Amino acid sequence: MSIKIDVNKCVGCNKCLEICPGSLIYKNESNKAFIKYEKDCWGCTACLKECKFKAIKYYLGTDIGGNGAELYVEEVNDTLNWHITDKCGRDVIISTNRKQSNKY
Repeated sequence: MSIKIDVNKCVGCNKCLEICPGSLIYKNESNKAFIKYEKDCWGCTACLKECKFKAIKYYLGTDIGGNGAELYVEEVNDTLNWHITDKCGRDVIISTNRKQSNKY
């Protein structure tokens, strides 16, 4: 499990660097975010929720049933839309209310 950062979509806002609990995300010479050692990613998805530019995707490997699918988060008001895209390009969206996500 790991994240992938698209430097073409990254705007250099630093939010992913600030939120990563493992301090695993760095900046390159172009002020774009990157993860130095992808295998060290904890899979907490904190950076996905902070990135408003869809520059970070979470790789869902076969070890957790993802078979190479990718996940990204889109925030719309109080709703988090978790987009899961498989290798064939099919997109499944799971929506959660941000204000009630820790209710249980």
